[in-house]
Amino acid sequence: MAKPPAISTERYVWRENGFSEGSRSIPEETAVALTYNGGTYAVMMATPQDLEDFAVGFSLDEGVVRSHSEIESLEVLPLDDGIELRMWLSQTNADRLSERRRHIAGPTGCGLCGIDSIVEALRPATIVGIGRNFSPAQIMIAMQSLPPLQKLNIETRAVHAAAFWSPEKGVVALREDVGRHNALDKLAGALARSAAETASGMVLLTSRVSVEMVQKTSSIGASVMVSVSAPTALAVKMAEKANITLAAIARDDGFEVFTHPHRILPGGAIHVVA
Repeated sequence: MAKPPAISTERYVWRENGFSEGSRSIPEETAVALTYNGGTYAVMMATPQDLEDFAVGFSLDEGVVRSHSEIESLEVLPLDDGIELRMWLSQTNADRLSERRRHIAGPTGCGLCGIDSIVEALRPATIVGIGRNFSPAQIMIAMQSLPPLQKLNIETRAVHAAAFWSPEKGVVALREDVGRHNALDKLAGALARSAAETASGMVLLTSRVSVEMVQKTSSIGASVMVSVSAPTALAVKMAEKANITLAAIARDDGFEVFTHPHRILPGGAIHVVA
């Protein structure tokens, strides 16, 4: 039986007028094993929802596969103490994977879990294309559209979100998880499974921007990423090299742009380059 993404738990609340009793919804966190052709590649702690998206997005972002179609089959198998995402690849892909097989246990949202080489951890991000320009007003609209759609966070106040937004469609997809990297992997999987045109929109994050988040965004193919929190120095360097426009510290009164500001035009002009 599938686990719910959140459960209700009893707790005591202290306020200035004293204690009271009641219940609160809190997010589930469970061990999720990603297996390929019978071998375990990673074990991540994650929220048990949108797991097919997680499997596909993780596989793409980690470079296990180059496209969604390379995953020949995918099963979500509940276990006594966790969940297995069982995938089967073609023999060619399985042979390539065996060369970099890793057995790891990742804490919540660990974006570099199992990396045993500094070179691999700092692998260059995919250089994105010219992409699309956005006005400051569009970025504000995009970020303000997130909170009402974060259903699990409204319920628990304890999870991150990653979303993809385009001017024509608004929020195309939004995924939530206790781990920020997991949320972005889930988003990547959702976009790949729906064959979304990722060069035409931007990735939106409710968490800080570390280097892995830039790497995953570049894998998605988006040329603009915006977050409510600040980036790390290494994330800025990676975004600069990957040709990604990185905007962060997005608040109700504005945001800050750290790399490639030419895509965020004053005056609200829109320009698309093929």
